[in-house]
Amino acid sequence: MSSDPISRRAFGALSAATAAAWAPAVRAALPGADATAARLTVSMGPRSAFVFRHLPTTLALQLGFFADEGVELAIETFASDALALRAMHAGAVDVCATDFEQLLRTPGDAPLARAFVLQGRAPQAALGVSAKSLPHFTALSDLRQRKVGVAALGSLSHTTARLALAQAGLGPGDVSLVAVGEGRSAAAALRAGRVQALCHGDPLMALLEQRGDLRIVSDARTLRGAQALFGGSVPGGCLVAPAEFLQKRAPEAQALANGVVHALKWLQTAAPADLVKAVPPQDLGADRSLYLAAFARARETISPDGVMPLDGPATALRALLLAEPSRSRQRVDVQRWVAPEFARKAKQKFSA
Repeated sequence: MSSDPISRRAFGALSAATAAAWAPAVRAALPGADATAARLTVSMGPRSAFVFRHLPTTLALQLGFFADEGVELAIETFASDALALRAMHAGAVDVCATDFEQLLRTPGDAPLARAFVLQGRAPQAALGVSAKSLPHFTALSDLRQRKVGVAALGSLSHTTARLALAQAGLGPGDVSLVAVGEGRSAAAALRAGRVQALCHGDPLMALLEQRGDLRIVSDARTLRGAQALFGGSVPGGCLVAPAEFLQKRAPEAQALANGVVHALKWLQTAAPADLVKAVPPQDLGADRSLYLAAFARARETISPDGVMPLDGPATALRALLLAEPSRSRQRVDVQRWVAPEFARKAKQKFSA
């Protein structure tokens, strides 16, 4: 990533010129928003998989919780979390919804950004092996010299796969990790045998498991499974913003945190019928029962109050270093990537 600043206009021109690589942003905002509301934009990666990762932000938008806080929010969707985060650093959007791990991957010369409200407390990803390619699979060591598909290189699904393989004694040179994208492209790669295993999120993994295409062999879609794999509480999706934004536009950042925590509070008691009414059709998918079954499993991994676990940043960094042994082990203060005061105030407001 270049350290040179990029204007909103320049970033837009770059996106238009490289549409295939940058996946032009798709904007979604509440119709009839208050003209006096603060207008903010949030970037995020693809929403076709890992649909629960940013569910609180989606619900806060759909249920009007951001509007209640005086914010009109627009969502800009990019081809990957890395590109979504880059858009924020470039000034093309105000904040970014991404996995906390992406902050740890940010080059040292990039502007400082901080996570200010947590959405999930697990990767919400699972590793499964192909029933067709590996019908006699017995242990993770059987993946030696095989290909494992991940959503994107440098993503949390990448780290989740590496950790699971490392626990089986398989290093980076023993297994090839291949970026297979989202949804249909990931499923097609598995079914065609281009990869023999897949580390991805729901509802995709639930669907492939239901149809007998794969067998789950390492599961970080549950709180217990994630903590066992990562060795502690691990932050997942969160809202992040440049440190300058959090300082100069603190009321707006607080409004966003309030909206997300309000949605988290709503989720604590929401019934399946409530969820079906609130979730956008493109996120819900064609099979509602599959979505709701996957949500029932993932529900406990959604943050109850938006507050970052005290050991979360250190756990995430330790996992990243274990998954990528070649990464620099220079000592860093992981708390520099967290601005906890916004979520704490929101928690007090909503008694979350």
